[in-house]
Amino acid sequence: MHFTKHLLLLFLLILTVTMATSQQKVAVYAIGKPGIEEYERFAFWTKDGKRERIDYAYGKEGKEVKIQYIRKDLFKGDSCFVVRFVNNYQLYVIPQGLTLKVIDGTGKYEKLFSWEYEGPVNGIGTFCTVCAEDEMDAMKIIKASYLK
Repeated sequence: MHFTKHLLLLFLLILTVTMATSQQKVAVYAIGKPGIEEYERFAFWTKDGKRERIDYAYGKEGKEVKIQYIRKDLFKGDSCFVVRFVNNYQLYVIPQGLTLKVIDGTGKYEKLFSWEYEGPVNGIGTFCTVCAEDEMDAMKIIKASYLK
């Protein structure tokens, strides 16, 4: 009985530690401000340090679209990764300093995305516990999970 009690406690401890270390993070990069027509946003999600999903939102209404990670690649000598929309349109995502250059293969689409803060402003709003803390943390998430 004593052994069973210790075994149960050990199991519960391992389960608690495993759940506590199971960590979801998101690095959000955007152009413009939410609510304007020119707004675009990429949200790069990870779980336990591994790629989980990528969300793309655009426009005044913030219409969301899921996009797929395809592969790590090189674009004109720069390390990058390729993402694909459901219509097979592909973009190259290239880290540049603390920003992301996003470009298609033809040069028709080329934009520079910056880290977007997700949380309270002037004490209003809720804190995003899974969001990158700052632009350095966001880039760390990108490099560790999407450029592997």
